[in-house]
Amino acid sequence: MDPINLADFEALARDRLSPLAWDYFEGGAEDEYTVADNVAAFRRIKLRPRVLADVAERDLSTTVLGQPIALPVLLAPTSHQRMAHPDAELATARGAADAGTITTLGTGNHCAVEEVAAAAPGPFWFQMYCYESRAVTERIIRRAEAAGARALVVTADATFPPRRERQIRNGFALPPEVELRNLVGIGLQDHLLQAEHGGMEAFIASLKSLLLTWDEIAWMRSITDTPIVLKGVMTAEDAVLAAEHGIDAIIVSNHGGRQVDGTLATIEALSEIAERVGERIEVLVDGGIRRGTDVLKALALGARAVLIGRPYLWGLAVGGAAGVRQVLEMLRAEIDCAMAQCGQADVKRIDRSLVRLNAES
Repeated sequence: MDPINLADFEALARDRLSPLAWDYFEGGAEDEYTVADNVAAFRRIKLRPRVLADVAERDLSTTVLGQPIALPVLLAPTSHQRMAHPDAELATARGAADAGTITTLGTGNHCAVEEVAAAAPGPFWFQMYCYESRAVTERIIRRAEAAGARALVVTADATFPPRRERQIRNGFALPPEVELRNLVGIGLQDHLLQAEHGGMEAFIASLKSLLLTWDEIAWMRSITDTPIVLKGVMTAEDAVLAAEHGIDAIIVSNHGGRQVDGTLATIEALSEIAERVGERIEVLVDGGIRRGTDVLKALALGARAVLIGRPYLWGLAVGGAAGVRQVLEMLRAEIDCAMAQCGQADVKRIDRSLVRLNAES
């Protein structure tokens, strides 16, 4: 079957992935209500198409933190991509570069940041999990900067381990071919010995997360001039604090429903946050984007761009770099079509007038 939308890619990926990998990528916390609601919430937002506008030419390009991108879709950080494809983040980065957008590499990747930077031509951000101490965290920062990261993405909502019941039931463990090369050479030698004796799971279990607070964010801001993106913001109150602490952009995110169940869908949290801080810092959103119309709805509610996670993993599983690019090209085509149908010629000019929420009369 040749996929014609992201749901087709999802079905193909399920056939190709092992049950363990599928549950890892698709699963969420506890009952997974938030995983489902991230998608369903977009259906509750209705478009208000305008007619007779001159949309003969449409511009999907924009900028994020000053970096031009060909469409308002970036790739979110995801861990353990080698479970989806042997080329892992190398393929993902090539697919993103081919589509003209930014990929976000991460601490939990199989390939080292230097490997990906050398093998893929496009710009990238680097997502950080913070372990052990400020000293270890600073080494991660310097390593990402040296490799050419255009921004540091600090994940704020994953300091404590979640209850992912799919993984508990199936006894999830990383396959032996999956590595965490970004954690080599940054002062975790004692922990790496755990991996030699007890495998990757023993290594992960031995790590201690650095407790992130606003003090830690202020410290990070003080030691680097690289733009900092705070991922995991779900309230206007925290968005204001982010702006006050010198954060350059925020990602409205509930970690794909993987950390705590029962939260707002991210698209439901977006509007209030963008209204409070959208003039001060750039606002991005992830979670539940499955259609080009979803992207337009997010832009209308104040996002500068969106990030996708699970959908590009489906593309990666099905076709490597080409599959990642195909997922992005599908979204590009859908965004372009939706813009034409809704009388929108430029993604940078889409505003709140394009949508109506169910609660509105």
